[in-house]
Amino acid sequence: MPYAGSGEISLYYEETGRGTPVLFVHEFAHDFRGWEMQVRYLSRFYRCITFNARGYPPSDVPERDDLYGQDLAVQDIGAVLDHLKLDRACIVGFSMGAGTALHFTMRHPERVLALVFVGGGTGGNPDSRDSFIAAARRNAQIFLDEGMGSATVQRMLSCDPTRIQLLHKDPRGFEEFRRQLAEHSAAGSALTMRNCQALRPPLSNFEAQLKATRVPTLIVAGDEDDPVIETSLFLKRTMPAAGLLVMPKTGHAVNLEEPAAFNASVHDFLVAVEQRLWREREAENGEPDKLDTQEQK
Repeated sequence: MPYAGSGEISLYYEETGRGTPVLFVHEFAHDFRGWEMQVRYLSRFYRCITFNARGYPPSDVPERDDLYGQDLAVQDIGAVLDHLKLDRACIVGFSMGAGTALHFTMRHPERVLALVFVGGGTGGNPDSRDSFIAAARRNAQIFLDEGMGSATVQRMLSCDPTRIQLLHKDPRGFEEFRRQLAEHSAAGSALTMRNCQALRPPLSNFEAQLKATRVPTLIVAGDEDDPVIETSLFLKRTMPAAGLLVMPKTGHAVNLEEPAAFNASVHDFLVAVEQRLWREREAENGEPDKLDTQEQK
């Protein structure tokens, strides 16, 4: 099995296809398997790389709080790229993975050809942040006490108002999601929830860095994913090279609910970036800002 080292942690990864590398970063409630429909389509055109975050078998599951957190998750993206000897890649992140991918992009813009930010920003509303942190800590203890396959955890992570659309649209896909969720490590999920989800700062804290980030970015959200709508709008208004795609009657798991539309939109975006047709927002004087001139490799 292929592994990339990140400090003392080993991260499991898979790669399919040839061409420009596209690295996928998964959400909290899923793992690398959640990108299967994207890999099957996009690997016809690109070198698609998926990996499991620390705490998600078959990646290592350390049992210390200090071995989890936003900074380490960002480090892990770089570790996978370094292991594969990739100077630059397109990065697609979903939810927890979207936030991690965005932080990596802000810190290392020279390594990111293009960014797709999907369903990110939960917990970033200042009015509800304290309750979000308290719930994250409480949920982490439930994972440890009951396990990821318990009815309580399954209801919590698969049947909330932002998730239930998948059940209505694709019952088989919904059951697969629940089955794979039950296979996750309770310890890994709890430590990720406690140290990454609960402690990550809201993206609104990074307005200056976001304004300076000129990497071509596609922001994707479902219109029934209320916790991320405001963050998506904030990023669109703040990042000069960002575009926003909102999918109607769609919840959190956009890539699972509407795979055909999602795949086509991501493919169109990547082609536009490769052809240098993804323009930055027009400047205040009415003249277009310069095209992204990053050398494509």
